Amino acid sequence: TILLILGFLSTLAVIALIAVAVTQNKPLPKNIKYGIVLDAGSSHTNLYVYEWPAEKENDTGVVKQVEVCKVEGPGISGYSHATEEAGPSLAQCLQQAKEVIPSAQHKETPVYLGATAGMRLLRLQNRSAADKVLSSVENTLRLAPFNFQGARIITGQEEGAYGWITINYLLGNFKQVSGWKKLLHSLTSLSETSGALDLGGASTQITFVSKDLSLESPENQLYFRLYGKDYQVYTHSFLCYGKDQALQKKLARDLQASASTPSSSLLDPCFHQGYQRTINISDFFKNPCTSDQKKELPFSQLYIEGEGDYQKCRKNIQTLFNKTNCPYSSCSFNGIYLPPLQGDFGAFSAFYFVMNFLNLTSEPNPLALNKVTSTIESFCARPWQEVKAAYHHVKEKYLSEYCFSGAYILSLLENGYEFTENNWQMIHFLGKIGSSDAGWTLGYMLNLTNMIPAEEPAEPPLSHGSYVGLMVLCSLVLVSVLLFAWLLFHKPKCLQKGIV
Repeated sequence: TILLILGFLSTLAVIALIAVAVTQNKPLPKNIKYGIVLDAGSSHTNLYVYEWPAEKENDTGVVKQVEVCKVEGPGISGYSHATEEAGPSLAQCLQQAKEVIPSAQHKETPVYLGATAGMRLLRLQNRSAADKVLSSVENTLRLAPFNFQGARIITGQEEGAYGWITINYLLGNFKQVSGWKKLLHSLTSLSETSGALDLGGASTQITFVSKDLSLESPENQLYFRLYGKDYQVYTHSFLCYGKDQALQKKLARDLQASASTPSSSLLDPCFHQGYQRTINISDFFKNPCTSDQKKELPFSQLYIEGEGDYQKCRKNIQTLFNKTNCPYSSCSFNGIYLPPLQGDFGAFSAFYFVMNFLNLTSEPNPLALNKVTSTIESFCARPWQEVKAAYHHVKEKYLSEYCFSGAYILSLLENGYEFTENNWQMIHFLGKIGSSDAGWTLGYMLNLTNMIPAEEPAEPPLSHGSYVGLMVLCSLVLVSVLLFAWLLFHKPKCLQKGIV
């Protein structure tokens, strides 16, 4: 009887030990959250899907990009004459997001749409059309199975600041490190954070932390708290100074310059020799970026012929930057405050796309400014037919404007922001960092996760103390049973008789 009892207790103790160990140490379920941000730019819309663990690091989600979908057709501002089509244009990419995100999490996945400079311009030009476009977009997003959080036109400041957050997050500048990792981090980064240079079709932004930031222009300052640290950044967005609108502004100025002898043809040094383009004057001056230079002309169409002269092109472009009036201690252009440039800068969006096309981003280290200048100058000098044959896979509209865009980027950085040969090496042209695109949407998502309450991480069934206590108890029971059995079979017979 005693042997049966001892055997039963031993078996029970062993089973208990194994059951507790297996239950406590089985893999914990992953608690992943998802978010969707649509970047409604002036020329196109991109949908990004992000994911992050529900238990956050220093109150900010560790966000990474898992999907990107380019919406077919123009940006939503391009639907001003068919506003009801703006929302349905997003359907295909929303379907793609549904396939990426587990269906059980669709209802809890927030979806945001941020419209940038294209919609800012449309709102200035035709507020009613802008409202109808946003309404169409909202209707489509509400019908999707996700948690619709809003569709709005973000400010230029927000666009610049969120781009800055993206760059620094992807470069690891927000992570708190210690020991040898901190030393390594200090060797690979000349400054605590990197500045951000963003160039779109309708606007451009510059954002960076400056130790010399004064109170001269408080409207250009923003504050963030990320990963337990506070950041004060300078940011400014120049509407109408994106590459597409800058070209329109330049052409409008060229027309103004020829006012004494108006002609329906214009020789343009920023297009390749042999290139021709026709512009409808009535459409041209509807644009808010050019409407202030509207003039009555004796012709309805403007015929542009390329000249392919980089130096003349640069001179034309430089007239876009008014450097004569500065009410502050230092300015960029058009009387806008700019503190002294500081640290590294990540240049992305059209900055990267143009420079990458011109093969100026493939080197491990940034190229010298004179090398960049000579490359763009040589490209502009190539005849149009030769360029078209060499890049037959590129759409003609985009291909024809790379000469202007390259010259404009150098003018903006040199003449506008006053980068020089000495600090040009601080600019790094970035398309992707890791698996994520450089742009404002990741920063937007990252900042928004600060407002999403952190969830308790998934935990084992027992606390550590309870687990250890239970294991000790089961072990003691097993040891006691084994010890009693040993005493029973190895002690003198008199003791055994006494026990019996």
